[in-house]
Amino acid sequence: MRHQITIKDIAKELNISKSTVSRVLTGNPNVNEETRKKVLELAQKLDYQKNIFAHSLVTHKTNTIGIIVPEFMSSYFPKVIIGVQNIASKAGYNTIIAQSNENFETEVANAKVMMANQVEGLIVSVTKETKTFDHLMAFQRKEVPIVFFNRICEDMLVPKVVVDDYDGSFRAVEHLILTGKKRIAHLAGPDNLSISRRRLNGYLAALRKYDIEVDDDIIIPYDLQIDKVKSIINNLLDLPNPPNALFAINDPTAVEAIQAIKARGLRIPEDIAIVGFSNDQISGLIEPSLTTISQPVQKIGETAAELILQLINKELSLSSSIIKTLTTELIVRHSTVR
Repeated sequence: MRHQITIKDIAKELNISKSTVSRVLTGNPNVNEETRKKVLELAQKLDYQKNIFAHSLVTHKTNTIGIIVPEFMSSYFPKVIIGVQNIASKAGYNTIIAQSNENFETEVANAKVMMANQVEGLIVSVTKETKTFDHLMAFQRKEVPIVFFNRICEDMLVPKVVVDDYDGSFRAVEHLILTGKKRIAHLAGPDNLSISRRRLNGYLAALRKYDIEVDDDIIIPYDLQIDKVKSIINNLLDLPNPPNALFAINDPTAVEAIQAIKARGLRIPEDIAIVGFSNDQISGLIEPSLTTISQPVQKIGETAAELILQLINKELSLSSSIIKTLTTELIVRHSTVR
């Protein structure tokens, strides 16, 4: 392994003390200008990198924020991360990013990596499999700040950033009703995820408002494995009284549903209209383009970062139960209106 250049190496090369080199590299003004120039030039030439762990032993700070997300398949989580980094970098913080591939064991392992790297705060959205949270409560026990976003643990008293899933879902289904669709199926997410429950409740509220009977046969919870969508859609279309509209838990599900419906030779939206949720990049590119609920994704990341910095700086209590709820927007495209 290549030797990592240290302050000691620079001091030896220039025949000066380690303390002088340290003062230069930490921006201390009490150094001769010629010496400062020599140290900085040699540090650049030797590709000197500050040892974060050694620095943290002295300062008790790593200036690092951890981010754990469930997947990178959609554009949602990368955009959230960009929002986090926008705020964190301005405050002088680096980020460590881990994705859990929708697997609980991987999420637990990722949490342990974050703890081992001594992150000063953790921003997290859990996997579809996550039902216990002891691996995250460990951060609370060690007084490391946590902020949840999107997929949250409702039982942990920490700040959370969400969108108004209930209202967004209500408006999505109301839009379908106002375009003349009355038999609206819902492809829902896992019951253990709070976003699944909030979106289901918005769907049900819209049906109740317009006196449309709820039919449990066309409300299908599934585990977000996209390869199951085709079979689910075919089962719905084979019903004696098939749906003429579909509200999907998210855009990847809705996009897969469009493909399955087109494969059956049905017209969208004439035979069956479709609404998704999240406004992924593909939603505007697929044919027909997908009507969806847009979320302020980058703002979600920025808000989570602002909260974690407030916790780190002790401007908020570590057990703060504050919930930041951001608004959504209905984006009407050709999957519901020609």
